[in-house]
Amino acid sequence: MQPTALAAPQELDPVDLTRYPVHEPGSSGWEDAVRRARAQLAADGCAVLPGFVRASWRDRLRTEGEAVAPLAHYETAVVNVYNTDPDPSLPADHPAGVPMERGNAFVARDRIPAAAVIHRLYPQPDFRAFLAACTGVPELHELADPLAGLCLNVVGDGRSHPWHFDTNEIAISLLTRAPEAGGVFEYCPDIRSTSSENTADVAEVLHGRGGDRVRRLVLRPGDLQLFRGRYSLHRVTEVRGDVARHTAIFSYSTRPGVVGSAVRTRQLFGRTLSEHGGSRAVRVDGLLD
Repeated sequence: MQPTALAAPQELDPVDLTRYPVHEPGSSGWEDAVRRARAQLAADGCAVLPGFVRASWRDRLRTEGEAVAPLAHYETAVVNVYNTDPDPSLPADHPAGVPMERGNAFVARDRIPAAAVIHRLYPQPDFRAFLAACTGVPELHELADPLAGLCLNVVGDGRSHPWHFDTNEIAISLLTRAPEAGGVFEYCPDIRSTSSENTADVAEVLHGRGGDRVRRLVLRPGDLQLFRGRYSLHRVTEVRGDVARHTAIFSYSTRPGVVGSAVRTRQLFGRTLSEHGGSRAVRVDGLLD
C-alpha cells in the first residue's frame, strides 16, 4: 500500500511542492532536494533552488513587493564593510577603514502585511525545518529582531548594496523582481570564520583584488538562495534601468534571541526599537558586525 500523501499547510501553497516537497520530511523527494542543496553549499558556499515559487504565484509575489517598496527606508550613506561606526583604534590598513557608498533600501518586517506570501512563509515550521536540513544545522530560529528578521531589499537604478557581512549566520533570500540590468550577486564564501576576521583577504576584495575568490550569481524571480552570510563577504552590484531589484530576505539563526545592533538597525531601517542594543542583542561569535 502506498503511503498517504501529507496535506500541505496553506502557507506553502506558493511553493513548487513537486520539486521541493517541504511538507514531507524524510520522503525521497525531500531527501533529494536537501542533498542537492547541501552539495551546492559544500562546493560553492551558496545553494540556489530554482523555481522554488511556482510560476502561477510569481505575479502576486512581484505585486506584493511593489506595493510595499515605497515604505522602504532609502538612504545614501558612506559605510564600511562591517557597518560599524569609525574606530580610530584600528590599524590604518584595516578593512573597516575603507569607505563605501550604500544606496539601497529596506522594507522592515513590521511594514510587510501579515497576509503577504513572504510574511506567511518566513515562520512556517516545515519551511524552517527544510532550510535547517539544507544548511546542515539541527534547527533554525527566526531572528528575535522585529525589523530585520524578514525584510524586502530594494535596489533601484544606479544603486547597489556594497560589500558586507550579515548579522545572522544563515541568510535565505527569494528574488521577487529582477532588474533590467545589473544587480548581480557577488560573494566570497567563508572568507572569515568564528575565530578569525581574516582582514588581509577582506581588504584585498575591497580594493578590487579578489580575483577567483569572488563568485557571481544571476538569480531569476522565484529562485530561493541559501547563503552563509555571517562569514561570507557579499554584495549586489549596481542596478541599471527603471525596474528595481526586489529581494525578500529571510534571516535565521542557529540560536534564539539574535537581534541586530542599534547602529546597524538605524543604518538599514532609519529607526530602532526597544529590542535593539540591549541585553537581548545576542551574538553567536565575537566578530565585528
